[in-house]
Amino acid sequence: MAVVLALVTGCSSGQAGSPGRAGADVADATVRISASGQKVRPDQGVTVTASGGTLQAVTGAIGRFSADRTSWRTTWALKPGSAYKVTATAKNVRGKVSTVSSTFRTERAPRTVGIASVTPAAGEKVGVGMPVIVDFTGPVADRANVEKALEVTSGKGDEGAWSWISDRRVVYRTRKYWHPHQKIAFTAHLTGVRAAKDTYGVRDFTRSFTIGASNVTVANAKTHSMTVDHDGTVKRFKISTGAGTRADTITTNGIHLTREKRPVVTMTATCTKGSPGCDYYQERVELAVRITVGGEYVHKSVGEYYYLGRQNASHGCVRTSPAGARYFYDISQRGDIVDVTHTTRRFADEPYADDWKFWTRSWTQWLAGSALRGGSRA
Repeated sequence: MAVVLALVTGCSSGQAGSPGRAGADVADATVRISASGQKVRPDQGVTVTASGGTLQAVTGAIGRFSADRTSWRTTWALKPGSAYKVTATAKNVRGKVSTVSSTFRTERAPRTVGIASVTPAAGEKVGVGMPVIVDFTGPVADRANVEKALEVTSGKGDEGAWSWISDRRVVYRTRKYWHPHQKIAFTAHLTGVRAAKDTYGVRDFTRSFTIGASNVTVANAKTHSMTVDHDGTVKRFKISTGAGTRADTITTNGIHLTREKRPVVTMTATCTKGSPGCDYYQERVELAVRITVGGEYVHKSVGEYYYLGRQNASHGCVRTSPAGARYFYDISQRGDIVDVTHTTRRFADEPYADDWKFWTRSWTQWLAGSALRGGSRA
């Protein structure tokens, strides 16, 4: 039930527009508040409209006015199981003020959904390719409702969009790489948002992080070299990528993101020792920066420096010189770009669900995963 009233300020007891009063030919502004009663759906919010005048103020909830100030609507959903009092004032063309209030209560949430995790970590400094990865505590059926409640603000105004990976995960990626050296803020305005039948968010979530230096690396398996562009300073190092003696020793082709780095990693062959065609190994590798869940790294070559710049001889990783590995390791941060070119094994085809393959999609393909822009395909 909506509240519709036209209340006149002042001490006169006459009706608005009654004969004998100054301005009697001008009716008072009429104000309508959409919410009233005890069972208001939190996801529907509140709308206030005025006829015969313009709205001056609305209190009791956060919202925005239309350009002509004849309507106002809550910006986000309301909190389930909560009491509200919304008060609106309007003026007619002669400046007479009308004031209307509505007291109501929102329905409780039979079931709830919230944020299980967000990547990057709070306050983390990340690379220009870093996405915002949001995991929910339960399945999201009404993806458009939830997506509308997710807000990312960039200090430099970078364009981006959400894409659903599954009914529990949605990822934000920019159209182009982030501009470096800026602050990013993520807010999930989930309170009162209907995520599925009888399922609502009950609290908001905020996270901020920083985009650090721009580190964009191209590892070329044909020329056996990698170029590292660090904030415009370009260095080139000799490399050796996967030998390709088996499919799993071909370095994956495409745009990767750095995920973690460790000073020493013990690497072991995926094949069984002694099995036909297995080049078994287990070795300690230094200055290792991971780029895939499947175990590909950019790292310091374990000897065999004569292959660098000449021949692909690794087990699938990108090997480089001690100087190259040290430089790359020292500047690396999560979310840096590593674009591997001229190999036959596509990173986009890797079977690991948690691989960060977001940059292997074109922008058009990325938008197709949005419930608002292209219709979620997850």
